[in-house]
Amino acid sequence: MDRAEYVKDLVRRSIMVKERLIAEYTPIVVSMADICIESLVGGGKLLLCGNGGSAADAQHLAAELLVRLRPDVNRDGVPAIALATDMSSITACGNDYSYEVFYERMVRTLGRPGDVLIGITTSGKSPNVIKALKAARDMNMRTLGLLGCKGGPALADCDLALVVPSMETGRIQESHITIGHALMELIEDGLIARGKLNRV
Repeated sequence: MDRAEYVKDLVRRSIMVKERLIAEYTPIVVSMADICIESLVGGGKLLLCGNGGSAADAQHLAAELLVRLRPDVNRDGVPAIALATDMSSITACGNDYSYEVFYERMVRTLGRPGDVLIGITTSGKSPNVIKALKAARDMNMRTLGLLGCKGGPALADCDLALVVPSMETGRIQESHITIGHALMELIEDGLIARGKLNRV
């Protein structure tokens, strides 16, 4: 296969995964949005975590709520915290305890009952994300997962999860950010409709 055909095949595989998401998984996204809206309306916040590209997705999605998501919707910020933004805390925890407990420690320190934790892991096997999900459940937080590879062990600790129907990391991540954007837009629209988010 030449390189141009390789690219075409990759894009086709990405489209096929998204077509399955359209056909089978959109009700999950709506339910996730409802969970987040109820938390935010009640004074809660969203915490997001992941590793590597998933950490970048967590930061990306948190920024969409904290700052602005759509250029035609100017509104107040929405409380969303990506847990992998503080390098001093990350390296201190890795040095003094272990990287595996970092997200758990952040959840137990920053989380409150009624908050929502969104754990993002393409494999569903990330120990630090799984520990964070378990901690959130212990604290009566709601737990949502953006997963792949059939969900892995993380699936058991999610109140609700969207498991991208693929085993390819790239295709899973592409779907996560697409679904993440849809989720953030539904949250924004829901808060505005409930009169809980002021346009500025």
